[in-house]
Amino acid sequence: MSWLSSLKSVFSPAQEVKEDEIQTVLQNYLLPHSKDALKERISQLQVQGRVLQLTINTFPDEKEHLQQIHDDLASALEKCGIEELNLHVVQQKRPAQVSSNLPPVFDASPKSEPDPNNPPIQKAAPQQRDVPLHPRIKNVILVSSGKGGVGKSTTTVNLALALQKMGLKVGVLDADIYGPSIPTMLGNAGKTPLIESENFVPLDAYGMAVLSIGHLTGDNNTPVAWRGPKATGALMQLFNQTLWPDLDVLMIDMPPGTGDIQLTLAQRIPVTGSIIVTTPQNVALLDATKGIELFNKVGIPVLGVVENMSTHICSNCGHEEQIFGIGGGDKLSEQYHIPLLGRLPLNAQIREHADQGKPSVVAMDDAADSYIEIAKSVWQQIEKIPQRTRDDKRIF
Repeated sequence: MSWLSSLKSVFSPAQEVKEDEIQTVLQNYLLPHSKDALKERISQLQVQGRVLQLTINTFPDEKEHLQQIHDDLASALEKCGIEELNLHVVQQKRPAQVSSNLPPVFDASPKSEPDPNNPPIQKAAPQQRDVPLHPRIKNVILVSSGKGGVGKSTTTVNLALALQKMGLKVGVLDADIYGPSIPTMLGNAGKTPLIESENFVPLDAYGMAVLSIGHLTGDNNTPVAWRGPKATGALMQLFNQTLWPDLDVLMIDMPPGTGDIQLTLAQRIPVTGSIIVTTPQNVALLDATKGIELFNKVGIPVLGVVENMSTHICSNCGHEEQIFGIGGGDKLSEQYHIPLLGRLPLNAQIREHADQGKPSVVAMDDAADSYIEIAKSVWQQIEKIPQRTRDDKRIF
């Protein structure tokens, strides 16, 4: 994807408009009386017909140069087929300059002597290579997001069903302990799993083995008000003390964020890889990067990024609009050198079918093919990862 493509929110140029030449002009222009490049200040670009709208960030001391910037660009862009340039300016404060003449800061706090009765913990945090594999589960995939509301659970359910359509044996574990929505999306809310020899028997949903904390709380309105250690212990019990059948893939819907629950699960469950779900919005991207950094620290491969709600197509007029911005998934992909697995639209059918307990891949709505293609990309990434030997003697 070109640099210009990452900025375009609306791009429907006339035939006379030359996109490559526009990109050259904007990339090479230096601000007057400054060494700053214009391309570092551009936040949005729109082209409709032969009219270009450009939004740039400036500082207060550059106010007197705005007219010159407009005239220079208008003259150069005219040769590219642009007849009218509308320049929108967002004024920002310059970052405060840190003085280098300040004296050095010394830590004057008293040094505490080590307590021989309470020595510091020397044991290193567990790594993925040290976690024994499950005897009946070949691959565990964590579906994660930096923040809630980006469609993580919907993506988990549909990818699981899409992998099943590929002929794989798939299970789903809902680890989103404070907001379990998998039971509703798979149409088995209110059902309770059986217990056999002190182990949970997972419920069946469309041929998949499924278990959620929501299946254990009964009333949908009952909140799970647990602190971190208790919540983590409950989730480990759902993973370890469940009679999972032989599975090619277990999809785990993680809680949003990067707190102690996510860290503990990432260190104690044998994980093949993770999927990051985000929207193109900057706030979601900032949180998603934290999730990627967490997985990198604990040695879990990131299989790729799913950009959800990437575009919206009006059901009345067919107009396409990027409500949450554009190019967010590409930015994460380029920054961390991980695949962009696919993009999903903001589609009312996805929400309606999930609420009805018939996800898109079951209902085969307009988004079903997109989920199936993403699932194929996920499986391709899994096949690239060296397989570890499972411990068939492990007892749960």
